[in-house]
Amino acid sequence: MSLDFDSIRAAQDRIRAHVHRTPVLTSRRLDDATGASLFFKCENFQKIGAFKARGATNAVFSLDDAAARRGVATHSSGNHGTALARAAKLRGIPAHIVMPSNSAKVKVRAVESYGAHIVFCEPTQAAREAACADVVATSGATLIHSFENEDVMAGQGTAAVELLEDVSDIDLVICPVGGGGLLSGTGVAAKTMRPKIKVIAAEPANADDAAQSFRAGRLIRTEKKFTIADGLRTNVGAPNFSIIQRHVDDIVTVSEEAIITGMRTIWETMKIIIEPSAAVPYAAIMERQPSIAAATCKIDISGKRVGIILTGGNVDLDALPWNL
Repeated sequence: MSLDFDSIRAAQDRIRAHVHRTPVLTSRRLDDATGASLFFKCENFQKIGAFKARGATNAVFSLDDAAARRGVATHSSGNHGTALARAAKLRGIPAHIVMPSNSAKVKVRAVESYGAHIVFCEPTQAAREAACADVVATSGATLIHSFENEDVMAGQGTAAVELLEDVSDIDLVICPVGGGGLLSGTGVAAKTMRPKIKVIAAEPANADDAAQSFRAGRLIRTEKKFTIADGLRTNVGAPNFSIIQRHVDDIVTVSEEAIITGMRTIWETMKIIIEPSAAVPYAAIMERQPSIAAATCKIDISGKRVGIILTGGNVDLDALPWNL
């Protein structure tokens, strides 16, 4: 995998006309609560409501004309499928999205709204991959994986580029990790632009394969327990992990309770909607870990300037976690 900063800069130029340059917001109350200066990169305001628009758009517009005419395909129950459907519509090419039969209706409608062809399958990883392979074989479409695709990673890295262009002297940047597409792009972008910056990832304790792998120095696959941060249930990709090993300083985990509390705190304080996966980095800042002397923060941010990527804002408003 040859992801580098030049490919991220090229992605920025390629997608500029098709995605938002999202704002960076601050909150004095949250700064006071953490003893740090927090800068929230608000990808919840991005096209399709999530950072996934960046990677999918870059991947689609990177295809040569012959490949593009055959269309694109992926398997996704969430934001990547919607992002790929939108990007394909922008380029005027077919999109085939394999979705589990139990996908949320709001997500199915989102994919349909961009004119994509949906293929439903059983709700297992094996069924998704098999159905997607069949679609690719019969249609000739190009598979655009949600995180193991280099063009996708480069597109996701543009969020960190914008953050570091807009805010000076950030000491560390925190983002969630699921499959590792965003983290790969963020790590390469941040370490190239500011070599001394710290890059830290956060993930649910119930889906902690990336943290386990990072500690062990080798890929570890885990069976996922339930986590409200459904966008982070995926095991980290092999090509992503090799990039993470080179460019990421730490990966921490957070409890389900901390994710819900962090999500609600940002809703109430900043008056913006974020999804549970987007709340994980803030949860990592706020959740304490026991020590011999006293409860300490999982990430030392005292007095530091901290960039936080809020990855998305697609929430089922009929199933808010504090109303269940």
